[in-house]
Amino acid sequence: MASAGDYLVLTKPRVVAMVLVTTAVGFHLGSAGSALVLPLLYTLAGTALAAGGTLALNQYMERDLDARMERTRHRPLPGGRVASRRGARARMCPPRGGRRSPRLGVDPLAAIVTAAIAITYLLLYTPLKRVSSLCSLVGAIPGALPPVAGWAAARGTLGLEPWILFAIMFLWQIPHTLAIGRMYRDDYARAGIRVLAVVDRGGRTTGVQAVCNCLALLPVALLPTVVGLAGSAYFLVALVLGLAFLWSAVGLARGGRAADARRLLFTSLVYLPVVLAVMALDKLAS
Repeated sequence: MASAGDYLVLTKPRVVAMVLVTTAVGFHLGSAGSALVLPLLYTLAGTALAAGGTLALNQYMERDLDARMERTRHRPLPGGRVASRRGARARMCPPRGGRRSPRLGVDPLAAIVTAAIAITYLLLYTPLKRVSSLCSLVGAIPGALPPVAGWAAARGTLGLEPWILFAIMFLWQIPHTLAIGRMYRDDYARAGIRVLAVVDRGGRTTGVQAVCNCLALLPVALLPTVVGLAGSAYFLVALVLGLAFLWSAVGLARGGRAADARRLLFTSLVYLPVVLAVMALDKLAS
């Protein structure tokens, strides 16, 4: 029998939390002067509802794949604790609320970006996972848009700065997801999910892609200082962490082992929150 916790799991709370953090950073950086609390709360409420609903629908669409993988077969839908029909009904409420909430106190542009996230995630990324290793590149698009939505909610327009945030998020996600793909390669192969690590059994292309994206991220992550979005402290932190991220990617390219992928994943999980936190603090100090 399904519990409230099972329905909560359908929304992937940890992923939603990351979306909220990156949205809040985009809002903070986009606000001219002090951030307005009420529009920020409306933005985060709408984002949480939309993200939770999108992720629940994703699990509904992939319940057959989840049932084949060791790490996901105990989720509420494949585990049988939530019936498919109930899961489909449960995921309908959050997106509707998510579409309404931004209109209460936030510019409609933020709602448009949020809708683009849901559309690309569900209609492009989700079905592509079954047919092509390009799914990781496509999936990085909705994953990189939350700070753009936050910026749009704060300012009502989009300029160069939010797209720099998008580029940082996009380039960060590629080595991050490549590491996950290598760690759970056998699980993905069993489910028929064609991430690059499954297609590239030797691991050479996976390692090269990780290195290339970390190399591209290194200068792109310094652009916030160049355009005045952050200061010199951010520049130094982004440079040091970027080099560490690149070194971990080189380790995966040279070794190709699950342990190398785990090290790269750990580095990626340190890199993003620290870089975003320092960027946000730099604005407070300016």
